Amino acid sequence: MKQADCIFCKIANGEIPAKTLYEDEDFRVILDLGPATKGHALILPREHAADLYELPDETAGKVLILAKKMASVMRERLKCDGLNLVQNNGEVAGQTVRHFHLHLIPRYVNDGQRINWVPGEPSQEELEAVRKEIVE
Repeated sequence: MKQADCIFCKIANGEIPAKTLYEDEDFRVILDLGPATKGHALILPREHAADLYELPDETAGKVLILAKKMASVMRERLKCDGLNLVQNNGEVAGQTVRHFHLHLIPRYVNDGQRINWVPGEPSQEELEAVRKEIVE
């Protein structure tokens, strides 16, 4: 269900113009207005879900299939050297719009972007403690 005050609901449902790359009954894919690289796009579900936690399972399955299709088109047409899928949940994780969306970020050699993290160095005991915390 669309939320009246959600800008991504308005874009996904055609109420606000966007540079649309693809659309169907469930999604609209648009170019990001502040792109990390050439071709940076967003997959927006038409139905509102604030984040991954609220996203219906059926939509979650469809979004990755669509991401794969769009990534293949980007690789062919933009000649990108790689691609990042980025999906943020919560302000601390970098989410700025409370409507689930998946970033498709084409990557090019020497594009200057750093979409990475600093790897930690946990011990086997620490890893086991985290594993138990999650599965038990």
